[in-house]
Amino acid sequence: VQLQASGGGLVQPGGSLRLSCAASGSIFRINHMGWYRQAPGKQRELVAAITSIGSPNYADFVKGRFTISRDNAKNTVYLQMNSLKPEDTAVYYCNADVTGLYSGTYYVTSEWGQGTLVTVSS
Repeated sequence: VQLQASGGGLVQPGGSLRLSCAASGSIFRINHMGWYRQAPGKQRELVAAITSIGSPNYADFVKGRFTISRDNAKNTVYLQMNSLKPEDTAVYYCNADVTGLYSGTYYVTSEWGQGTLVTVSS
Protein backbone atom coordinates (compact mmCIF):
# COMPACT_ATOMS: atom_id res chain seq x y z
CA VAL A 1 0.00 0.00 0.00
CA GLN A 2 1.33 3.44 -0.93
CA LEU A 3 0.11 6.98 -0.35
CA GLN A 4 0.90 9.75 -2.82
CA ALA A 5 0.38 13.32 -1.64
CA SER A 6 0.19 16.37 -3.87
CA GLY A 7 -0.99 19.98 -3.96
CA GLY A 8 1.53 21.84 -1.86
CA GLY A 9 3.17 25.05 -2.93
CA LEU A 10 3.77 28.72 -2.20
CA VAL A 11 0.77 30.88 -1.35
CA GLN A 12 0.29 34.34 0.08
CA PRO A 13 -1.29 34.87 3.49
CA GLY A 14 -5.05 34.65 3.19
CA GLY A 15 -4.80 32.36 0.19
CA SER A 16 -5.98 28.80 -0.36
CA LEU A 17 -4.54 25.45 -1.31
CA ARG A 18 -6.03 22.00 -1.75
CA LEU A 19 -3.99 18.94 -0.85
CA SER A 20 -4.76 15.48 -2.17
CA CYS A 21 -3.54 12.08 -1.09
CA ALA A 22 -4.31 8.93 -3.05
CA ALA A 23 -3.83 5.41 -1.74
CA SER A 24 -2.94 2.55 -4.04
CA GLY A 25 -2.06 -1.12 -3.78
CA SER A 26 -3.80 -4.19 -2.43
CA ILE A 27 -6.44 -2.36 -0.43
CA PHE A 28 -9.44 -4.09 1.09
CA ARG A 29 -10.64 -1.10 3.10
CA ILE A 30 -9.32 2.27 4.21
CA ASN A 31 -10.32 3.17 7.75
CA HIS A 32 -9.22 6.49 9.27
CA MET A 33 -7.42 8.98 7.04
CA GLY A 34 -5.72 12.12 8.20
CA TRP A 35 -3.36 14.98 7.59
CA TYR A 36 -0.45 15.90 9.83
CA ARG A 37 2.13 18.62 9.52
CA GLN A 38 5.65 19.26 10.68
CA ALA A 39 7.19 22.70 10.77
CA PRO A 40 10.97 23.18 11.02
CA GLY A 41 12.18 22.44 14.52
CA LYS A 42 8.78 21.22 15.67
CA GLN A 43 7.16 17.85 16.19
CA ARG A 44 4.66 16.42 13.76
CA GLU A 45 1.12 17.32 14.76
CA LEU A 46 -2.36 16.26 13.73
CA VAL A 47 -4.19 18.76 11.51
CA ALA A 48 -7.37 16.88 10.66
CA ALA A 49 -8.70 13.35 10.42
CA ILE A 50 -11.75 11.68 8.95
CA THR A 51 -13.36 8.33 9.66
CA SER A 52 -14.42 5.76 7.10
CA ILE A 53 -17.97 7.14 7.20
CA GLY A 54 -16.86 10.74 6.79
CA SER A 55 -16.87 12.14 10.32
CA PRO A 56 -14.19 14.83 10.56
CA ASN A 57 -12.04 15.96 13.45
CA TYR A 58 -9.90 19.10 13.46
CA ALA A 59 -7.11 20.59 15.48
CA ASP A 60 -8.20 23.81 17.15
CA PHE A 61 -5.72 25.86 15.16
CA VAL A 62 -7.41 25.01 11.82
CA LYS A 63 -11.07 24.93 12.79
CA GLY A 64 -13.12 27.12 10.51
CA ARG A 65 -10.30 27.40 7.96
CA PHE A 66 -9.52 23.85 6.81
CA THR A 67 -11.88 21.16 5.57
CA ILE A 68 -11.03 17.48 5.27
CA SER A 69 -12.96 15.20 2.95
CA ARG A 70 -12.55 11.84 1.27
CA ASP A 71 -13.63 10.01 -1.85
CA ASN A 72 -13.83 6.32 -0.98
CA ALA A 73 -14.28 5.32 -4.62
CA LYS A 74 -10.91 6.91 -5.40
CA ASN A 75 -9.20 5.98 -2.10
CA THR A 76 -8.34 9.65 -1.77
CA VAL A 77 -8.38 12.17 1.07
CA TYR A 78 -8.38 15.92 0.55
CA LEU A 79 -7.52 18.92 2.68
CA GLN A 80 -8.97 22.25 1.60
CA MET A 81 -6.99 24.99 3.29
CA ASN A 82 -8.41 28.52 3.31
CA SER A 83 -7.32 31.73 5.04
CA LEU A 84 -3.78 30.43 5.24
CA LYS A 85 -1.39 32.01 7.71
CA PRO A 86 2.42 32.08 7.78
CA GLU A 87 2.31 29.76 10.78
CA ASP A 88 0.66 27.13 8.57
CA THR A 89 3.98 26.74 6.77
CA ALA A 90 5.07 23.12 7.13
CA VAL A 91 5.48 19.82 5.38
CA TYR A 92 2.07 18.18 5.29
CA TYR A 93 1.82 14.40 5.51
CA CYS A 94 -1.17 12.19 4.86
CA ASN A 95 -1.80 9.07 6.87
CA ALA A 96 -4.19 6.19 6.42
CA ASP A 97 -5.09 3.13 8.44
CA VAL A 98 -5.56 0.46 5.83
CA THR A 99 -6.82 -3.09 5.81
CA GLY A 100 -4.91 -4.76 3.02
CA LEU A 101 -5.30 -8.09 1.34
CA TYR A 102 -2.30 -10.08 0.20
CA SER A 103 -2.32 -13.69 -0.95
CA GLY A 104 -5.68 -14.23 0.66
CA THR A 105 -4.58 -12.81 4.02
CA TYR A 106 -5.91 -9.62 5.57
CA TYR A 107 -3.56 -7.30 7.41
CA VAL A 108 -3.81 -3.87 9.01
CA THR A 109 -1.20 -1.21 8.42
CA SER A 110 -0.72 2.51 9.01
CA GLU A 111 0.81 4.18 5.99
CA TRP A 112 2.31 7.62 5.44
CA GLY A 113 2.62 9.68 2.31
CA GLN A 114 5.87 11.33 1.32
CA GLY A 115 4.93 14.82 2.45
CA THR A 116 4.16 17.97 0.50
CA LEU A 117 5.55 21.38 1.39
CA VAL A 118 3.18 24.26 2.05
CA THR A 119 4.77 27.69 2.32
CA VAL A 120 2.67 30.69 3.29
CA SER A 121 4.57 33.89 2.66
CA SER A 122 4.21 37.25 1.02
